[in-house]
Amino acid sequence: MPARRRLLAAAVTAAACLGTQALTATAAPAADEVVSRGVTIPAFYNPPATLPAANGTLVRSEPLPLALSLPSLHGPLPGTATRLMYKSTDSNGKPVAVTGAYIEPTARWKGDGPRPLVAVAPGTLGQGDQCAASMGLEHPLRFNGETVSVGYEDIAIYRLLAKGTAVVVTDYAGLGATDRLHTYVDRVDEAHAVLDAVRAARSVAGGSVTAGSPVGLYGYSQGGGATAAAAELQSSYAPDVTLSGTYSGAPPADLTSVTGAIDGSELAGALGWSLNGFLQSDPELKPIAEAHLNAAGKAALADLSTMCVGDALFGYGYTKSTEWTKDGRTLADIVAATPELKTFLDGQRIGRLKPSGPVRLATGTADNLVPHGQARDLAVDWCRKGADVTYKPVVLPNAGSALLNHFAPLLTDQGSAVDWLTDRLSGRPATSNCGSLPLRP
Repeated sequence: MPARRRLLAAAVTAAACLGTQALTATAAPAADEVVSRGVTIPAFYNPPATLPAANGTLVRSEPLPLALSLPSLHGPLPGTATRLMYKSTDSNGKPVAVTGAYIEPTARWKGDGPRPLVAVAPGTLGQGDQCAASMGLEHPLRFNGETVSVGYEDIAIYRLLAKGTAVVVTDYAGLGATDRLHTYVDRVDEAHAVLDAVRAARSVAGGSVTAGSPVGLYGYSQGGGATAAAAELQSSYAPDVTLSGTYSGAPPADLTSVTGAIDGSELAGALGWSLNGFLQSDPELKPIAEAHLNAAGKAALADLSTMCVGDALFGYGYTKSTEWTKDGRTLADIVAATPELKTFLDGQRIGRLKPSGPVRLATGTADNLVPHGQARDLAVDWCRKGADVTYKPVVLPNAGSALLNHFAPLLTDQGSAVDWLTDRLSGRPATSNCGSLPLRP
């Protein structure tokens, strides 16, 4: 059986077997460890008091055991993983420690040129440190009675590794690293974390990527917003990182639109993660939150700050934001009536800058969680700026569930997205379809 099929088949088996492993008890935490919903966060994730000056500098690294690792004649499949902590800069210009993982693939790169690097920006995983994607590579499924965490991004990561590309995955600012709260969907924080992950990967001991390796970005949902923002900010923030291609799936480009869509949905808990992240990024918004949130809303935000996606689905699925506000208005209504909040969300808008390199933007036509319309508008905005955009509407029937409408295109389009990205990494030119995409007047 080819290596790629063995990897995918083993992934299914491992996911089933790891459920019992996830139920085992953990040892008492050491002094430099923290516990989040019954999960001990290793001391590795506790950042030092002082960080290096240069963005992308490795702070520390250590071997990362992969939950799925198969022996082969040429080394372990899919490869050898290293846990990372590196320095980045947040949206306020302050230094921040970001964690993640680098995987050196065993598979040979069959494309043209040197082995490329793909930076994977994870989709929504939650806000608790135990939800971090790097931990998901070691523990794809956690279920201990207090938290439910699924490392679903492992599928895309393993697909890329099977192609022979090296992969670096970021945990984003504050997700994993225990010194601050994760700034969920903050476009600048996420873009910087993605670009600095590329820089960090170049200095991993034993890695084959160099400054001359082609670089691609891959992300869906929250990750799609992160890669879209990274492509926009690359020229100003990381001119040393040349992008061969960027995949942005279902990007939340217009948070005003997304906020209204997720309110009352299965993933309503993401409203809490967004608010928590906004208050971390801009503490001056705290008096506004204090004025509008009732006791239930404040308790929900505190609770959600330690939750993963599974926890939020069980604990806050279908919750309406009217339950969290003092006057019974929705959060969208409060945003619309508050200039400071409108200004903040307007500053998070993706699509005002031309992205670097070719971009493939895919969105499900039935997606009403991260609405299809606002994602398509991003493609139009980029096309109007002269960007090289391949826009892919993923046509699927309405599943009757906002969550399924959003996640079905992730799996349906994933193979095509990986193929498109690896073609760019091989040096094959992209074919923009902006000419066939009707533009707004």
